[in-house]
Amino acid sequence: MPRILLIDDDEHLAAPLTTYFARFGCTLDSAKRPSEGIAKLRAGHYDAAILDVMLPEMDGFELCREIRKESDIPIVMLTARGEVMDRVVGLELGADDYVPKPFEPRELVARVQTILRRQRSAPAAVAANAQLRVFDGLSIDLDRRQVLRHGERVELTGTEFDLLALLAGEPGKVFSRDDILNRLRGHEAELFTRAVDIVVSRLRKKLEPLDCIKTLRNAGYALAVAPGEPSS
Repeated sequence: MPRILLIDDDEHLAAPLTTYFARFGCTLDSAKRPSEGIAKLRAGHYDAAILDVMLPEMDGFELCREIRKESDIPIVMLTARGEVMDRVVGLELGADDYVPKPFEPRELVARVQTILRRQRSAPAAVAANAQLRVFDGLSIDLDRRQVLRHGERVELTGTEFDLLALLAGEPGKVFSRDDILNRLRGHEAELFTRAVDIVVSRLRKKLEPLDCIKTLRNAGYALAVAPGEPSS
């Protein structure tokens, strides 16, 4: 049963969401303050976290940044206004998705379920029996969801890993932004093409000094790196 941590100081939200998530086979734990939430994440295993933007002690963006220093757990942000800038900031800091308030509980559950499904399986573009993709300086283990760059492990968020795995499934193929959104986020998430650019930028930075993700103007992105031996 997946365990989800909600960090939100709205005392009227946790109880009904706990009941609702349980209907879909998920255990929802909650924390009202960021410090309490961080302590719970360190103490126990959670499959995903839901962060409100407006919090005491620190806002949800700062909390997301702090969590990303220690964990690649999938993160869904709750934004009060649903403004584009809130979404952009959250995605730049490493959030995997966003849900604007007010929201329907079923939508939040659907977003979390989509992320958890992505965590459990490689993108459809990658053959089920091809669990290891090896390139020059880069090794992608689909089964363990682990990436090695010149033999050193690279910590990626779930979305970053899925994007890399998608590109690695068909090296050289150009994926448009809409292709990537449809393949990785599904139809339950609003199409937001800038989100792809943000995730690609984060991924490129983490893979440096490798320069393996190429941008084709007005077309999209492709993995351009030669096949290689497994990193050791």
